[in-house]
Amino acid sequence: MATTGLPGPVALVGVGLIGGSLGLALMGRAGVTDVRGVDPGDGVIARATECGAISAGADDLVEAVTGASIIVVCAPVGDITEVVRRVLAVADSDAVVTDVGSAKSQVLAALTPEERARFCGGHPVAGGERAGVGHAREDLFDGATWFLTPTEETRPDLLQRVHGMVSSVGATPVAVDPEVHDHLMALVSHLPHVIASALIRQAADTAPQGREALRSAGPSFRDLTRVAGANPALWTDILLANRDAVLAEVRNHRAELLEVEEALRGEDREWLQTFFASAAEGRERLMAVDDSASGESTWVVVEVPNRPGVLSEIATALGHAHINIEDLDLVPAVAGEPAGTLTIVVDGEESARKAAALVGERGYRVIARP
Repeated sequence: MATTGLPGPVALVGVGLIGGSLGLALMGRAGVTDVRGVDPGDGVIARATECGAISAGADDLVEAVTGASIIVVCAPVGDITEVVRRVLAVADSDAVVTDVGSAKSQVLAALTPEERARFCGGHPVAGGERAGVGHAREDLFDGATWFLTPTEETRPDLLQRVHGMVSSVGATPVAVDPEVHDHLMALVSHLPHVIASALIRQAADTAPQGREALRSAGPSFRDLTRVAGANPALWTDILLANRDAVLAEVRNHRAELLEVEEALRGEDREWLQTFFASAAEGRERLMAVDDSASGESTWVVVEVPNRPGVLSEIATALGHAHINIEDLDLVPAVAGEPAGTLTIVVDGEESARKAAALVGERGYRVIARP
């Protein structure tokens, strides 16, 4: 099914830590023998070839993507929109283009419906403290969540191809709505960097009675501000790329702080206790380990109409319900038939039952269930 036998060559547009690690994993684990790379950085292609991250380097974008079945844009986040459009303009019509950026709405807004049909956004939640292909690792994506953000225009066969690539390198592909992805990243990644940097700035400029706040900081402050100041140019681009979602979460956070301020003004002990208690309960819920996985693959077979957006809708619905799709296989309707079949492979019968129920709620007929 989708996780084996990736079709044709893979092209990496940008071969840094993420692109290089993907190349190593594709050749070392997925059995892909043709991984091309193109990168404008001085000496990057030579280093990528030397460490085995790519099988061949290209002199320009056209050379890299011609004939490729999967093209992964690993450019800096501030350049992704422009690069994706350039790639789509020169790639084969049957190639799928994906990316690894942490913001999606801006990219999709710049594409036409025809371009969105050949594009499926991606975002591996993985990385390292050191950048560059010299620090690439074949195991970088092991067990990592790799978000996919298909739209209703995304061709189902191309979504299936990207899903298979992600699974083949050890990551867990999770389909989510692009706007949901951006707001999620704004809340759990982008806003924390803003808060950490603001706290550091505040502490660095504060010296109560001559004692510098930073020299008195304990482990809680150090833990909370660990990400402060990380790569200023990169994080400037990330915030601007996800501007609307970050603005919304900044406003939400400001509202939280205003409630704390009002409780302190009114010496509202009960509200403050509830505030800390709800935070503790929320953290416990978020940190709870899901032990429902059985390690046994189970499948659900669904009858699907031959119309655009079906696979994206089903995959996204399951992703939002935290049901990880291990594999999927779409058999389109043959001529004269109204529907095809979609086989979804998940972990365990409980996940399969939930998946069957969710799919059924959306009006699709479940042909086979556990």
